[in-house]
This record gives sequence, structure tokens and C-alpha cells, in this order.
Amino acid sequence: MQMIVSSLTTNPFFLPVWFELGAVGLLSMSAAIVAIKRGYDVVGLVALALITGMGGSLIRDGIFIQTGPPAAMTDPRYIQIALLGAMVGALLGERVHYFRRIIAGVDALALGAYAAFGVQKSLGAGMSVPAAILVGVINAAGGGLLRDVITNEEPLVFRPGQFYVLVALSAATLFVVLTVEVGLAPMSSAWIVIAATFVFRMLTILFNWKTAPMAPPTSAPPSI
Repeated sequence: MQMIVSSLTTNPFFLPVWFELGAVGLLSMSAAIVAIKRGYDVVGLVALALITGMGGSLIRDGIFIQTGPPAAMTDPRYIQIALLGAMVGALLGERVHYFRRIIAGVDALALGAYAAFGVQKSLGAGMSVPAAILVGVINAAGGGLLRDVITNEEPLVFRPGQFYVLVALSAATLFVVLTVEVGLAPMSSAWIVIAATFVFRMLTILFNWKTAPMAPPTSAPPSI
């Protein structure tokens, strides 16, 4: 295991910056639409877009991998793209349903890439495999979780839905299996994970596959 971690450190998978910036822009755009629907002003819209767009990266680098300032704080393009995404979301408003298929496709690509990148970076920092998988999932879903918490919504990751978090967990686990067990190079493993995640995520959307609640919700007892 130590040899594998050392290999990952010396031969890392670098997520292309344009890919991560694109995901930041998309998440910021979705957050801006949520802000509009909830009646936020421009300050609330921008704040929610920034936190959502860069949330997963900030959690990963700021809490779990403390090797210096988070990438989102050292590269000005992160904030610039997040602001651009907020602007686009504000302009689209209620017309965003015309672009849902495109957004879903790009989001599916970003999900696998974020998960793989988070796992690789965590292993390179010396984390155990289970911890690295956890960070990979948080890296992929952290922005949406922060958005829901800030807007006082039940987090989407906890509600029955289209396997979003399970897809991220599968992506992170698959990256570990391909790299640690099979011995593929991190770059090859990452692209396989991205492709597999994209296909599975799009299938869940096209065929509306959903997780089911563990038990039907119970009604509250009548007040006395």
C-alpha cells in the first residue's frame, strides 16, 4: 500500500484546470438560480454562488488536506468563474429548463473527475484509503451540501434521488480499485472513472432511476 501511495505522489493525476473551473461555473450558476427562486438580493445571490461553486474544493483543501492555502484562494480564476456563473444563472432565470440536459451532462463529467481528483490528492497527502474515498465523495458533493444547508433545505445528499452521492462514492471507490488493486496509472484510472461515472449518471437521469427511502415517513402524532 505504501508503494502505491508513493507512486501516486510521484505520478499524480492532475485535473485540468479548465475542467475544474467549468464545474465551478456550473455549480455557481445553479446556486444563482436557487437564489432567484428564493427571492435573494444580489448580495445573497453572489454569496451563495461563490460558496456553492468553490465549496467542495475549499472543504477538501482547507479541512482535510492542509498543505497550504486552498487552490480556490490562490488562483483568481476560481472566483472569476464563480462570479461569471452567478451572472449567467441570474440572466437565465426561469429559462434554465431549456439547458438542463447540457448542464446534467457536464455535471456528470465533473462528478467523476472531482471524485477521482479528491481521492488521488488525499492518498498523496498520506491519508488511508477509506479516508481518501470519503474526501473524494465530499469533493464531488460538498458544494451542493453547503448550498442546501445555507438555504435551510434538507440536503439533497440525504434525500431519495438519482444516485448522485452513490455515483460519487462508486467513482471514488473505482479509482482506488483501478489504481491500488489493478495497478493502472493514475491518469488512466481517472479517465476510466470519468467515463464510467458519466455513463452511469446519465442512465440514472434518462431512465429516472431513483433510490428509495428506508421506510415510509411517519406522520407526527396529534398534539394534545
